[in-house]
Amino acid sequence: MADWTPEELTRIGDAEELEISSRRPDGTLRPYVTIWVVRVDDDLYVRSAYGATNPWYRRARESGSGSVRAGGLEREVTFGDADPGRSQDIDAAYHAKYDRHGPAIVGTVVGPEVAPLTIRLEPALS
Repeated sequence: MADWTPEELTRIGDAEELEISSRRPDGTLRPYVTIWVVRVDDDLYVRSAYGATNPWYRRARESGSGSVRAGGLEREVTFGDADPGRSQDIDAAYHAKYDRHGPAIVGTVVGPEVAPLTIRLEPALS
């Protein structure tokens, strides 16, 4: 596994939205989907706002790899598991970054119900 550079962490972590794409079985990328992204320390996370059956989430979990675009960067990634012990930190990051959108929408990506739907974005080896 590679590490994010400080610049990548800042640019992607500060971006309002992230575009995410998973790989098809033939290796090609699916169309990008726009979602929220948060940074906690030196990690980047995304969550499915609409459950485990959300198409982008299901495909990301099935494929295990893809690409993200945010902050003017594009990076190949793998989709890893988040440490369950970080759930409250990830919730806090979502609140800090997105609470201005209102509790109804932020409520779709925070709390114990969605914590298991957290994907840790890991930079793929170049």
